[in-house]
Amino acid sequence: MNTQVEDIEKNKVLRRAKCVVWDLDHTIWNGILLEDTTVELHAHILNVIKTLDERGILQSIASRNEYEVAMGKLKEFGIDEYFIYPQINWNNKSTSIKTIAESINIGIDTIAFIDDQPFELEEVKYYHPDVFCIDAAQTISLLDFPEMNPTFITDDSKNRRQLYRNDIVRNQIESDYEGSQEEFLSMLGMVFTISPVEGDDLKRAEELTVRTHQLNATGYTYSYEELDQFRHSPNHKLLISGLEDKYGTYGKIGLTLLECKEGVWVLKLLLMSCRVISRGVGGVTLNYIAKLAHDSGNVLRAEFVPTDRNRMMLLTYKFAGFNEVGQRDGVIILEHDFSRIQSVPSYITLNSTVQQ
Repeated sequence: MNTQVEDIEKNKVLRRAKCVVWDLDHTIWNGILLEDTTVELHAHILNVIKTLDERGILQSIASRNEYEVAMGKLKEFGIDEYFIYPQINWNNKSTSIKTIAESINIGIDTIAFIDDQPFELEEVKYYHPDVFCIDAAQTISLLDFPEMNPTFITDDSKNRRQLYRNDIVRNQIESDYEGSQEEFLSMLGMVFTISPVEGDDLKRAEELTVRTHQLNATGYTYSYEELDQFRHSPNHKLLISGLEDKYGTYGKIGLTLLECKEGVWVLKLLLMSCRVISRGVGGVTLNYIAKLAHDSGNVLRAEFVPTDRNRMMLLTYKFAGFNEVGQRDGVIILEHDFSRIQSVPSYITLNSTVQQ
């Protein structure tokens, strides 16, 4: 087994659900709404929905129903606010789930789908084999499923639904905006922070490595204990990034791991939440690290492991002035051209507490 395969095997972790997609009839409530408007919630469902939300697991709906009628019933029960991008229509459930995944911008393999009909579960499984399909009868024990239990519950976890609701507002405003992309970004008033991982940040750092797959330059994941060792290591810098704008905070959305040896710094890990893909903060991070390395007299290199999801990260490296200089056991080695260090865009205020 080559070194890269060994690293991937070492870093494999349980794939926990990022979003639970619910059917409605005979799943959340105890009947068919269009036949009986007096349906009631199953006794355990409210606790399940609230607890998943507290754990930072997003929730949505894929139901064949009349939208206004179903949403009215959810509002009557006081649970409509828990579901983002609900798909209440007459489409196939597989189509609705694809729409939800694309709207949230998460991998389809991080979705769990709950339905009472075997046919619906089979239809989704046929088109999306990586979706975790669950019979509605199992919801009574859903909270005990390992896929529904994150290692830590962080502040970002607790606020995740609101963070995504803020994104929905931003996305709608951006869609309606008639100016250029840069003009839109300028009106957001973005403040980007880069700081060493400290205290409770360590839990969020571990969560980021487990949850972030699309914008992860190496695909590596690290345990809480490993990250804590890096945090205290004199030969490493473990940095966490946050972003906010006039619509609210995005939370802690990025993680950087630098191996710092005399003469050469190596980016071992760079990841960003998919929610900030269009904000340019990946490039800002790389140029900031490049300036730190240059000012301290070190060459800056980066490891990149191509996957079926992270091509955007390779483009981010190249736009930031990195060139491929070699490969080792499936790992692409990149090196930064210091003549291409770029300044922070005018539409972002950068705050940092990182020491050279």
